[in-house]
Amino acid sequence: MKYLSSDPSVMGGDLVIKGTRIPIDVILYRLKDGYSLKEIHRLYPTPTLKTLNGAIEEAIDLLGSKFHGKNTP
Repeated sequence: MKYLSSDPSVMGGDLVIKGTRIPIDVILYRLKDGYSLKEIHRLYPTPTLKTLNGAIEEAIDLLGSKFHGKNTP
């Protein structure tokens, strides 16, 4: 994965944005709550907007792969 990682030594293995301790589920919940990507970036300025967008796309791909029974990348 280019934008996401899971390591037991970082946030207990939760799926995070690579190079950060920001769990992707936190970002997805913010989106669900109506935050724009720019607003989220203001809250979490470490990853770039491109990285945030890429992480969201990877999370969607992972969910789609699991939901449809496909192998994950």
